Amino acid sequence: MTGRELREIILIKWGYSYDVQMRKTPTKIYLQVMWKYQEQASFPLSEADYLAHLDNIGSYLAAMGSVEQVQNFIEKTTEKPRLGKAVSMLLDLGDRTSEWIL
Repeated sequence: MTGRELREIILIKWGYSYDVQMRKTPTKIYLQVMWKYQEQASFPLSEADYLAHLDNIGSYLAAMGSVEQVQNFIEKTTEKPRLGKAVSMLLDLGDRTSEWIL
């Protein structure tokens, strides 16, 4: 998944280019769609930096085999990012979880 593809999915769903972060706990990995978005004047990244960041996230998702899972989640969720509240998705990596939780 490229950064542009990830941005397009988010833009279609919510109408804004929201920031995306990956968060790791000792036993789980989450993809979070944050409340800040690229169209805001206060957004800390340029468009090129934002797309590079999304490219990194997309490459991790592809390596984890989670692209389809993320696409389905974003399409089906009724949650929306809002100030102080990210949309959080637990990535189901199956037997490969331990490979990514080091």
